[in-house]
Amino acid sequence: MPASDQVHWEHFDHAADIGVRGVGRSLTEAFEQAALAMTAAVCSVQSIRPTSPVHLQCQGEDPELLFVDWLNSIIFEMATRNMLFSRFRVEINGGTLAATAWGEQVDVDRHQPAVEVKGATYTALHVGHNENEQWVAETVIDV
Repeated sequence: MPASDQVHWEHFDHAADIGVRGVGRSLTEAFEQAALAMTAAVCSVQSIRPTSPVHLQCQGEDPELLFVDWLNSIIFEMATRNMLFSRFRVEINGGTLAATAWGEQVDVDRHQPAVEVKGATYTALHVGHNENEQWVAETVIDV
């Protein structure tokens, strides 16, 4: 399978902040991958043990607003629970997203967080299909 057809996450350049992009065969996979991209902006995803589940739910009038609310829900949980997440399971039904994020408490020595994510923005916000008919969810996060 060509690399362009695989589910993945990546960062993209932005002047002051960090762009995050998730690519998947479905909208839910793209959202899950974008959440991993956001985590990878903070620290190595592989350093996070997915031991504690946290349930999230959010709403959005369209996929783009739902995507921003999704990322901001994760950011809220990271900040209030002092956690990092390395595994995500998303279900979307209309304008409602229900998800579970698995992670653990921040261990500064082991995780070595590089930045603190303040929020997902509407800058470069796009949710839709790419040229390979894969779902793409992307935006810029404020760090």
